[in-house]
Amino acid sequence: MAGLIPAIRLNSLGRSRFYPLYHRFALSQDGRRELIPGLRRRASVHLCSLAGEFEFDEVPDDGRAAEKHSALRLALSQLGGGGDSSSDSMSYMQQFFGSRSAPVVSTGSLKLDIALGVGGLPKGRMVEIYGQEASGKTTLALHVIKEAQKRGGYCAYLDVENALDSSLVEAVGVDTDNLLISPPDSAENMLSVVNTLTKSGSVDVIVVDSVAALVPQHEIDGMIGGCDGDRQSRIMNQALRKIHYSLCQSQTLLLFLNQVRSSVGPELDRRHVEEVTCGGKALKFYSAVRLRMNRMRLLKTADKVTGLGVRVEVVKNKLGPALRKAELGIEFGRGFCRVSEVLELASEYGLITKEGSSYIIRGRVFDSELAAHNHLAKHDGILDGIVTDLRSQLFPDR
Repeated sequence: MAGLIPAIRLNSLGRSRFYPLYHRFALSQDGRRELIPGLRRRASVHLCSLAGEFEFDEVPDDGRAAEKHSALRLALSQLGGGGDSSSDSMSYMQQFFGSRSAPVVSTGSLKLDIALGVGGLPKGRMVEIYGQEASGKTTLALHVIKEAQKRGGYCAYLDVENALDSSLVEAVGVDTDNLLISPPDSAENMLSVVNTLTKSGSVDVIVVDSVAALVPQHEIDGMIGGCDGDRQSRIMNQALRKIHYSLCQSQTLLLFLNQVRSSVGPELDRRHVEEVTCGGKALKFYSAVRLRMNRMRLLKTADKVTGLGVRVEVVKNKLGPALRKAELGIEFGRGFCRVSEVLELASEYGLITKEGSSYIIRGRVFDSELAAHNHLAKHDGILDGIVTDLRSQLFPDR
Protein backbone atom coordinates (compact mmCIF):
# COMPACT_ATOMS: atom_id res chain seq x y z
CA MET A 1 0.00 0.00 0.00
CA ALA A 2 2.80 2.44 0.94
CA GLY A 3 4.55 1.78 -2.35
CA LEU A 4 1.38 2.16 -4.40
CA ILE A 5 0.41 5.70 -3.46
CA PRO A 6 3.49 7.66 -4.77
CA ALA A 7 3.30 5.94 -8.17
CA ILE A 8 -0.26 6.95 -9.01
CA ARG A 9 -2.14 10.16 -9.58
CA LEU A 10 -5.70 10.78 -8.44
CA ASN A 11 -8.25 11.25 -11.20
CA SER A 12 -10.55 12.89 -8.70
CA LEU A 13 -10.21 13.45 -4.98
CA GLY A 14 -13.88 12.85 -4.56
CA ARG A 15 -13.58 9.27 -5.84
CA SER A 16 -11.20 7.98 -3.14
CA ARG A 17 -12.77 5.84 -0.41
CA PHE A 18 -9.97 5.24 2.09
CA TYR A 19 -11.91 6.71 4.98
CA PRO A 20 -14.17 3.68 5.73
CA LEU A 21 -11.11 1.40 5.98
CA TYR A 22 -9.40 3.48 8.68
CA HIS A 23 -11.89 2.47 11.34
CA ARG A 24 -12.17 -1.25 10.57
CA PHE A 25 -9.16 -2.50 12.52
CA ALA A 26 -9.05 -4.83 15.52
CA LEU A 27 -6.28 -5.28 18.08
CA SER A 28 -4.51 -8.65 17.97
CA GLN A 29 -3.30 -10.44 21.09
CA ASP A 30 0.17 -8.90 20.85
CA GLY A 31 -1.31 -5.40 20.56
CA ARG A 32 -0.85 -4.95 16.82
CA ARG A 33 -3.63 -3.52 14.70
CA GLU A 34 -5.03 -5.90 12.10
CA LEU A 35 -7.91 -5.76 9.69
CA ILE A 36 -10.98 -7.57 10.87
CA PRO A 37 -10.78 -10.99 9.15
CA GLY A 38 -14.13 -10.59 7.51
CA LEU A 39 -13.01 -7.37 5.89
CA ARG A 40 -9.62 -8.49 4.49
CA ARG A 41 -11.13 -9.76 1.27
CA ARG A 42 -13.37 -6.71 0.92
CA ALA A 43 -10.38 -4.42 1.48
CA SER A 44 -8.26 -6.12 -1.18
CA VAL A 45 -11.13 -5.98 -3.66
CA HIS A 46 -11.66 -2.31 -2.79
CA LEU A 47 -7.98 -1.48 -3.36
CA CYS A 48 -8.09 -3.22 -6.73
CA SER A 49 -11.08 -1.11 -7.73
CA LEU A 50 -9.27 2.01 -6.52
CA ALA A 51 -6.28 1.16 -8.69
CA GLY A 52 -8.54 1.28 -11.71
CA GLU A 53 -9.67 4.76 -10.74
CA PHE A 54 -6.10 6.10 -10.68
CA GLU A 55 -4.02 7.14 -13.65
CA PHE A 56 -0.43 5.89 -13.85
CA ASP A 57 2.32 8.25 -15.04
CA GLU A 58 3.83 7.28 -18.35
CA VAL A 59 7.49 6.35 -18.54
CA PRO A 60 9.36 9.02 -20.57
CA ASP A 61 9.96 7.94 -24.15
CA ASP A 62 13.42 9.02 -25.36
CA GLY A 63 12.45 8.48 -28.98
CA ARG A 64 9.42 10.72 -28.68
CA ALA A 65 11.46 13.44 -26.93
CA ALA A 66 14.05 13.37 -29.72
CA GLU A 67 11.29 13.66 -32.30
CA LYS A 68 9.82 16.72 -30.53
CA HIS A 69 13.28 18.29 -30.26
CA SER A 70 13.86 17.86 -33.99
CA ALA A 71 10.45 19.35 -34.78
CA LEU A 72 11.23 22.35 -32.54
CA ARG A 73 14.54 22.94 -34.31
CA LEU A 74 12.80 22.82 -37.68
CA ALA A 75 10.16 25.33 -36.56
CA LEU A 76 12.77 27.69 -35.14
CA SER A 77 14.88 27.50 -38.29
CA GLN A 78 11.83 28.45 -40.35
CA LEU A 79 11.05 31.35 -38.00
CA GLY A 80 14.67 32.46 -38.07
CA GLY A 81 14.64 33.19 -41.78
CA GLY A 82 13.76 30.07 -43.68
CA GLY A 83 17.12 28.35 -43.34
CA ASP A 84 17.51 24.88 -41.94
CA SER A 85 20.97 25.14 -40.42
CA SER A 86 21.49 24.21 -36.79
CA SER A 87 23.30 27.48 -36.05
CA ASP A 88 20.34 29.56 -37.28
CA SER A 89 17.86 27.65 -35.15
CA MET A 90 20.02 27.89 -32.04
CA SER A 91 20.52 31.63 -32.62
CA TYR A 92 16.78 32.18 -32.80
CA MET A 93 16.28 30.05 -29.68
CA GLN A 94 18.78 32.20 -27.78
CA GLN A 95 16.95 35.36 -28.89
CA PHE A 96 13.64 33.86 -27.81
CA PHE A 97 14.74 32.90 -24.32
CA GLY A 98 16.89 36.02 -23.96
CA SER A 99 13.84 38.23 -24.45
CA ARG A 100 12.26 36.72 -21.33
CA SER A 101 14.91 38.33 -19.11
CA ALA A 102 14.83 42.03 -19.93
CA PRO A 103 17.73 44.31 -18.95
CA VAL A 104 16.81 46.96 -16.40
CA VAL A 105 17.64 50.55 -15.51
CA SER A 106 18.00 51.31 -11.81
CA THR A 107 15.51 53.76 -10.31
CA GLY A 108 18.27 55.43 -8.29
CA SER A 109 16.75 54.02 -5.10
CA LEU A 110 17.87 50.62 -3.85
CA LYS A 111 14.71 50.25 -1.79
CA LEU A 112 12.55 50.71 -4.87
CA ASP A 113 14.78 48.39 -6.91
CA ILE A 114 14.25 45.74 -4.23
CA ALA A 115 10.49 46.30 -4.26
CA LEU A 116 10.45 45.82 -8.05
CA GLY A 117 12.16 42.46 -7.58
CA VAL A 118 14.36 42.69 -10.69
CA GLY A 119 16.69 45.52 -9.71
CA GLY A 120 15.07 48.34 -11.64
CA LEU A 121 12.67 49.22 -14.46
CA PRO A 122 12.72 46.94 -17.53
CA LYS A 123 14.02 48.20 -20.86
CA GLY A 124 11.87 47.66 -23.92
CA ARG A 125 8.71 48.21 -21.85
CA MET A 126 6.25 50.94 -20.90
CA VAL A 127 6.09 52.09 -17.29
CA GLU A 128 3.42 54.33 -15.77
CA ILE A 129 4.26 56.44 -12.71
CA TYR A 130 1.17 58.13 -11.32
CA GLY A 131 -0.02 59.88 -8.21
CA GLN A 132 -1.02 63.21 -6.74
CA GLU A 133 0.69 66.42 -7.69
CA ALA A 134 4.02 67.07 -5.94
CA SER A 135 4.45 63.43 -4.93
CA GLY A 136 7.91 62.94 -6.46
CA LYS A 137 7.06 61.59 -9.94
CA THR A 138 9.39 63.96 -11.79
CA THR A 139 12.17 63.36 -9.26
CA LEU A 140 11.92 59.61 -9.80
CA ALA A 141 11.99 60.05 -13.59
CA LEU A 142 15.11 62.25 -13.37
CA HIS A 143 16.90 59.66 -11.24
CA VAL A 144 16.11 56.98 -13.83
CA ILE A 145 17.60 59.24 -16.52
CA LYS A 146 20.69 59.79 -14.36
CA GLU A 147 21.22 56.03 -13.95
CA ALA A 148 20.83 55.46 -17.70
CA GLN A 149 23.34 58.21 -18.47
CA LYS A 150 25.85 56.57 -16.12
CA ARG A 151 25.90 53.65 -18.55
CA GLY A 152 26.42 55.92 -21.53
CA GLY A 153 22.80 55.99 -22.67
CA TYR A 154 20.95 58.80 -24.45
CA CYS A 155 17.73 60.05 -22.87
CA ALA A 156 14.82 62.26 -23.92
CA TYR A 157 12.44 64.31 -21.79
CA LEU A 158 9.15 65.42 -23.35
CA ASP A 159 8.15 68.38 -21.18
CA VAL A 160 4.44 68.45 -22.03
CA GLU A 161 3.62 70.43 -18.88
CA ASN A 162 6.30 73.05 -19.65
CA ALA A 163 7.33 72.91 -16.00
CA LEU A 164 10.76 71.26 -15.99
CA ASP A 165 13.11 72.97 -13.52
CA SER A 166 16.63 73.06 -14.98
CA SER A 167 18.17 73.66 -11.55
CA LEU A 168 16.53 70.49 -10.19
CA VAL A 169 17.69 68.52 -13.23
CA GLU A 170 21.31 69.51 -12.61
CA ALA A 171 21.04 69.08 -8.83
CA VAL A 172 19.87 65.47 -9.24
CA GLY A 173 22.95 64.80 -11.35
CA VAL A 174 21.50 64.62 -14.87
CA ASP A 175 23.86 65.56 -17.70
CA THR A 176 21.81 68.25 -19.44
CA ASP A 177 24.24 68.42 -22.37
CA ASN A 178 23.26 64.88 -23.36
CA LEU A 179 19.55 65.20 -22.57
CA LEU A 180 17.05 65.77 -25.37
CA ILE A 181 14.27 68.09 -24.16
CA SER A 182 11.17 68.55 -26.30
CA PRO A 183 8.93 71.60 -25.78
CA PRO A 184 5.13 71.22 -25.49
CA ASP A 185 3.14 70.35 -28.60
CA SER A 186 -0.12 68.64 -29.50
CA ALA A 187 -0.81 65.11 -28.28
CA GLU A 188 -0.51 63.71 -31.79
CA ASN A 189 2.89 65.32 -32.39
CA MET A 190 4.31 64.40 -28.99
CA LEU A 191 3.30 60.76 -29.32
CA SER A 192 4.71 60.70 -32.85
CA VAL A 193 8.02 61.91 -31.41
CA VAL A 194 7.90 59.07 -28.88
CA ASN A 195 7.30 56.51 -31.62
CA THR A 196 10.07 57.90 -33.85
CA LEU A 197 12.66 57.93 -31.05
CA THR A 198 11.63 54.44 -29.98
CA LYS A 199 11.92 53.02 -33.49
CA SER A 200 15.38 54.53 -33.87
CA GLY A 201 16.67 52.32 -31.05
CA SER A 202 19.19 55.02 -30.10
CA VAL A 203 17.45 56.38 -26.99
CA ASP A 204 17.62 54.43 -23.72
CA VAL A 205 14.99 56.32 -21.70
CA ILE A 206 12.07 58.49 -22.86
CA VAL A 207 10.00 60.40 -20.29
CA VAL A 208 6.57 61.84 -21.11
CA ASP A 209 5.61 64.42 -18.47
CA SER A 210 2.69 64.14 -18.35
CA VAL A 211 -0.23 62.24 -19.91
CA ALA A 212 -2.73 64.60 -18.27
CA ALA A 213 -1.23 67.56 -20.17
CA LEU A 214 -1.47 65.95 -23.64
CA VAL A 215 -3.93 68.08 -25.64
CA PRO A 216 -5.33 66.87 -29.00
CA GLN A 217 -4.80 69.20 -31.98
CA HIS A 218 -8.54 69.39 -32.56
CA GLU A 219 -8.98 70.74 -29.04
CA ILE A 220 -6.20 73.30 -29.53
CA ASP A 221 -7.80 74.63 -32.73
CA GLY A 222 -11.41 74.47 -31.52
CA MET A 223 -13.48 76.61 -29.23
CA ILE A 224 -13.28 76.18 -25.47
CA GLY A 225 -16.05 73.88 -24.31
CA GLY A 226 -16.86 72.58 -27.78
CA CYS A 227 -14.52 69.56 -28.02
CA ASP A 228 -15.05 65.87 -27.49
CA GLY A 229 -13.75 64.99 -24.03
CA ASP A 230 -12.96 61.40 -25.05
CA ARG A 231 -10.65 62.33 -27.92
CA GLN A 232 -7.51 62.14 -25.75
CA SER A 233 -8.31 58.54 -24.78
CA ARG A 234 -8.81 57.53 -28.41
CA ILE A 235 -5.53 59.14 -29.45
CA MET A 236 -3.70 57.37 -26.61
CA ASN A 237 -5.28 54.06 -27.55
CA GLN A 238 -4.20 54.32 -31.18
CA ALA A 239 -0.74 55.71 -30.44
CA LEU A 240 0.13 53.14 -27.78
CA ARG A 241 -0.59 50.29 -30.19
CA LYS A 242 2.05 51.63 -32.57
CA ILE A 243 4.49 52.52 -29.81
CA HIS A 244 4.12 49.07 -28.25
CA TYR A 245 5.08 47.44 -31.55
CA SER A 246 8.10 49.74 -31.83
CA LEU A 247 9.17 48.88 -28.27
CA CYS A 248 9.25 45.20 -29.18
CA GLN A 249 12.04 45.98 -31.64
CA SER A 250 14.14 48.19 -29.32
CA GLN A 251 15.55 48.42 -25.80
CA THR A 252 13.99 51.78 -24.90
CA LEU A 253 12.48 52.34 -21.47
CA LEU A 254 9.38 54.50 -21.88
CA LEU A 255 8.14 56.34 -18.77
CA PHE A 256 4.70 57.94 -18.73
CA LEU A 257 4.08 60.28 -15.79
CA ASN A 258 0.40 60.61 -14.99
CA GLN A 259 -1.94 62.26 -12.54
CA VAL A 260 -5.02 60.99 -10.75
CA ARG A 261 -8.55 62.35 -10.79
CA SER A 262 -11.60 61.66 -8.64
CA SER A 263 -14.48 60.04 -10.47
CA VAL A 264 -17.73 60.54 -8.54
CA GLY A 265 -20.33 57.77 -8.74
CA PRO A 266 -23.99 58.09 -9.73
CA GLU A 267 -26.25 60.77 -8.30
CA LEU A 268 -27.67 58.35 -5.72
CA ASP A 269 -24.24 57.20 -4.55
CA ARG A 270 -22.01 60.25 -4.27
CA ARG A 271 -20.19 58.69 -1.34
CA HIS A 272 -18.44 56.35 -3.77
CA VAL A 273 -15.45 58.26 -5.19
CA GLU A 274 -13.12 56.29 -7.46
CA GLU A 275 -9.57 57.33 -8.26
CA VAL A 276 -8.80 57.20 -11.99
CA THR A 277 -5.79 58.11 -14.12
CA CYS A 278 -5.88 60.36 -17.17
CA GLY A 279 -5.71 59.16 -20.76
CA GLY A 280 -8.07 56.20 -20.62
CA LYS A 281 -7.39 52.53 -19.93
CA ALA A 282 -4.94 51.76 -22.74
CA LEU A 283 -1.90 52.85 -20.72
CA LYS A 284 -2.91 50.55 -17.86
CA PHE A 285 -3.01 47.63 -20.27
CA TYR A 286 0.24 48.26 -22.12
CA SER A 287 2.32 49.16 -19.05
CA ALA A 288 4.54 46.36 -17.80
CA VAL A 289 5.02 48.21 -14.49
CA ARG A 290 2.73 50.71 -12.76
CA LEU A 291 3.97 52.69 -9.76
CA ARG A 292 1.69 54.66 -7.45
CA MET A 293 3.34 57.49 -5.49
CA ASN A 294 1.84 59.04 -2.34
CA ARG A 295 3.00 61.86 -0.08
CA MET A 296 3.36 60.54 3.46
CA ARG A 297 5.07 63.14 5.66
CA LEU A 298 7.36 66.15 5.75
CA LEU A 299 11.06 65.79 6.50
CA LYS A 300 12.34 68.41 8.93
CA THR A 301 15.71 69.56 10.19
CA ALA A 302 15.16 71.48 13.41
CA ASP A 303 12.16 73.68 12.58
CA LYS A 304 12.80 73.81 8.84
CA VAL A 305 11.06 71.59 6.28
CA THR A 306 13.80 70.09 4.11
CA GLY A 307 12.09 67.31 2.23
CA LEU A 308 9.25 64.94 1.68
CA GLY A 309 8.61 61.34 2.66
CA VAL A 310 6.83 59.36 -0.07
CA ARG A 311 5.58 55.83 -0.48
CA VAL A 312 5.91 54.04 -3.81
CA GLU A 313 3.56 51.11 -4.38
CA VAL A 314 4.18 48.60 -7.16
CA VAL A 315 0.58 48.31 -8.39
CA LYS A 316 1.41 46.19 -11.46
CA ASN A 317 4.55 44.25 -12.29
CA LYS A 318 4.81 41.77 -15.16
CA LEU A 319 8.44 40.93 -14.40
CA GLY A 320 8.30 40.40 -10.66
CA PRO A 321 6.04 40.35 -7.62
CA ALA A 322 3.50 43.15 -7.41
CA LEU A 323 1.87 44.98 -4.48
CA ARG A 324 5.19 45.68 -2.78
CA LYS A 325 5.95 49.07 -1.24
CA ALA A 326 9.00 51.23 -0.63
CA GLU A 327 9.22 54.34 1.53
CA LEU A 328 11.66 56.93 0.20
CA GLY A 329 12.94 60.30 1.32
CA ILE A 330 13.20 63.21 -1.11
CA GLU A 331 15.30 66.23 -0.22
CA PHE A 332 14.04 69.45 -1.78
CA GLY A 333 16.30 70.57 -4.60
CA ARG A 334 18.54 67.49 -4.45
CA GLY A 335 16.47 64.36 -5.05
CA PHE A 336 16.44 61.07 -3.17
CA CYS A 337 18.07 60.84 0.27
CA ARG A 338 20.56 58.34 -1.12
CA VAL A 339 23.11 58.39 1.70
CA SER A 340 20.56 57.58 4.42
CA GLU A 341 19.14 54.76 2.32
CA VAL A 342 22.54 53.21 1.60
CA LEU A 343 23.59 53.48 5.24
CA GLU A 344 20.42 51.69 6.35
CA LEU A 345 20.60 48.88 3.78
CA ALA A 346 24.37 48.36 4.12
CA SER A 347 23.96 47.96 7.88
CA GLU A 348 21.11 45.50 7.33
CA TYR A 349 23.04 43.34 4.83
CA GLY A 350 26.35 43.38 6.69
CA LEU A 351 28.42 45.65 4.45
CA ILE A 352 28.61 48.20 7.28
CA THR A 353 29.02 46.94 10.83
CA LYS A 354 26.76 48.52 13.42
CA GLU A 355 27.61 48.07 17.10
CA GLY A 356 25.28 49.97 19.36
CA SER A 357 25.38 53.55 18.15
CA SER A 358 28.73 53.11 16.37
CA TYR A 359 29.29 52.33 12.68
CA ILE A 360 32.35 50.69 11.11
CA ILE A 361 32.83 51.64 7.44
CA ARG A 362 35.79 50.21 5.55
CA GLY A 363 37.74 49.82 8.81
CA ARG A 364 36.96 53.28 10.20
CA VAL A 365 34.83 53.66 13.32
CA PHE A 366 32.21 56.41 13.65
CA ASP A 367 30.57 56.99 17.01
CA SER A 368 27.19 58.12 15.67
CA GLU A 369 24.87 57.75 12.71
CA LEU A 370 25.35 61.43 11.84
CA ALA A 371 29.13 61.01 11.64
CA ALA A 372 28.77 57.94 9.41
CA HIS A 373 26.24 59.77 7.24
CA ASN A 374 28.53 62.78 6.80
CA HIS A 375 31.47 60.53 5.92
CA LEU A 376 29.54 58.81 3.12
CA ALA A 377 28.17 62.12 1.88
CA LYS A 378 31.70 63.53 1.52
CA HIS A 379 33.23 60.47 -0.16
CA ASP A 380 31.32 59.55 -3.31
CA GLY A 381 33.80 56.81 -4.18
CA ILE A 382 33.14 54.92 -0.95
CA LEU A 383 29.39 55.42 -1.34
CA ASP A 384 29.40 54.16 -4.94
CA GLY A 385 31.50 51.16 -3.94
CA ILE A 386 29.02 50.18 -1.22
CA VAL A 387 26.13 50.58 -3.68
CA THR A 388 27.92 48.31 -6.18
CA ASP A 389 28.50 45.68 -3.48
CA LEU A 390 24.87 45.91 -2.39
CA ARG A 391 23.58 45.45 -5.93
CA SER A 392 25.89 42.46 -6.45
CA GLN A 393 24.51 40.89 -3.29
CA LEU A 394 20.86 41.77 -3.89
CA PHE A 395 20.72 41.15 -7.64
CA PRO A 396 23.45 38.61 -8.53
CA ASP A 397 21.93 37.91 -11.96
CA ARG A 398 21.92 41.60 -12.96
